[in-house]
Amino acid sequence: MQESPMTLPLFPLNTVLFPGCTLDLQIFEARYLDMIGRCMKQGSGFGVVGIIEGQEVGKAAGRFAGIGCEALIRDWKQRPNGLLGIRVEGGRRFRVRNAEVQRDQLAVAEVDWLEEPEEQPLLAEQADLAALLAALAEHPMVAELGMGGVVGTQQALANQLAYLLPFPLEQKLELLMLDMPRDRLLLVQQLLDKLQDEMLA
Repeated sequence: MQESPMTLPLFPLNTVLFPGCTLDLQIFEARYLDMIGRCMKQGSGFGVVGIIEGQEVGKAAGRFAGIGCEALIRDWKQRPNGLLGIRVEGGRRFRVRNAEVQRDQLAVAEVDWLEEPEEQPLLAEQADLAALLAALAEHPMVAELGMGGVVGTQQALANQLAYLLPFPLEQKLELLMLDMPRDRLLLVQQLLDKLQDEMLA
């Protein structure tokens, strides 16, 4: 059933968040400190959208992607540099319907939640990609996020590989747009093959 649109504060970033994936952020701008305070008080999330044009700091990004992922706050702490550090987990995907920039430069959007298909078990043909994710889990930065390792579903495998592999923002957005995890995994494989060809060229 299609849910009615809701209003979500947005955090435009030079990265793309995927459902079930972990992202660490440092918060220092007043608009985002206020936003995080409200989210924590209400037990709600905010939206992470990829920046198409503009920058993360200062004025609101000139253009950001029309698709994004809900960020749910899982932990927070004061960093040694005095800034607020938060850890978020990707929740539901959404499509931006209408967006506006408030006086404090916080972007707020009316969003439609995208439906997710039922969980699907891994297939034999996806064994190589599963092995790649297990290898990525050995990387200190991935281990620090508590990601990688053994997963049991196509959704988890597709989302974590799309998030962790060094694809350009445009390709990650293309992956996020795909509804079926099997399609996402097929595109991940194609992008990996292309990367390999470029390295060998």
